[in-house]
Amino acid sequence: MAKKGNRVQVILECTEQKASGVPGVSRYITTKNKKNTTERLELKKYNPFLKKVTLHKEIK
Repeated sequence: MAKKGNRVQVILECTEQKASGVPGVSRYITTKNKKNTTERLELKKYNPFLKKVTLHKEIK
């Protein structure tokens, strides 16, 4: 039986990479509780293409 709840999978995409023009896309998949966190998620994650920690925002 499947779990019931408010947790959903979200995709985080780098914001700085699009502006810099470097090829490739840095994306991470994580989960969030949509009941407690209604706004879009923003986390600092490592971008292997830029080789530094950058801001990743939720897409879709």
